[in-house]
Amino acid sequence: MNKQQLPTGMEVWQWRNQAIQDAIATNISPVEVDWLLQEIAGLDRLSLRLESFKEWKQIKMQLSLQDLDQLWQRRLHEKLPVQYIAGITPWRRFKLAVSSAVLIPRPETEMLIDLAVVAAQSGGLQSGYWADLGTGSGAIALGLAEVLTNATIHAVDVSAEALAVAKTNAENLGFGERVKFYQGSWWKPLESLKGLFSGMVSNPPYIPSDTVLTLQPEVVKHEPHLALDGGADGLDCIRDLIAVSPAYLRPGGVWLIEMMAGQADKVRELLENNGRYCNISIHADLAGIERFVVAYINV
Repeated sequence: MNKQQLPTGMEVWQWRNQAIQDAIATNISPVEVDWLLQEIAGLDRLSLRLESFKEWKQIKMQLSLQDLDQLWQRRLHEKLPVQYIAGITPWRRFKLAVSSAVLIPRPETEMLIDLAVVAAQSGGLQSGYWADLGTGSGAIALGLAEVLTNATIHAVDVSAEALAVAKTNAENLGFGERVKFYQGSWWKPLESLKGLFSGMVSNPPYIPSDTVLTLQPEVVKHEPHLALDGGADGLDCIRDLIAVSPAYLRPGGVWLIEMMAGQADKVRELLENNGRYCNISIHADLAGIERFVVAYINV
């Protein structure tokens, strides 16, 4: 934007007031308006609360006010997620680039990283190779790289568009050297490293096909169904990861996934029946939902 196009504080103030009214009228949280202005216009919470920016001669924005309003109208009427409007989302201590090519990383998924740290420390798995299968935006791979400072993270996704987003995030956050990216299905691009992995973490598609279209409109209309649809019972990808992972993980290596409410007993049963896993544990998220499974490969 050149200087002539920069909106005045008064223009931004007027847009904000209208956007908040429209949000309330369409059952969207008005908090989203201020979050957008923090990200796109660089306004801080205090100036938003006091409305002191109203007096500013101009406000430097990443989008023109007209473009922002067009996207906001899509938020109101098409349920476009606010994270896709801003092009970023907060996750752990990161700000991650996101686009409609990737699932928006959820706060509950942050616990996968905490569980991985505990597993790595208890199993002596802090170094070596770790895999993030179905990396999407790269959130899990980057979370692992931050906490497992002696490990190399191998991140895989079937989508070239998703990998482009993940690579951008790795470069932006300074993990370009520590995280390797591969295009392909699950373990397949990592065949040359069979038997060498200390750990595998995945947030695979786990929603039953019939359930996908009943999710919130923000998800159904805009997020990639490839990252959501886990087949008839939601467990197709998890079954594959259970079957194939023992060939890639070293003895004592850890297997860690996210799943949906109600799947824990079945996933535990699948792991037990495989015969290659031990020390299987189920962990709840902050809402008390059984969300994560940790298992180790028999030594």
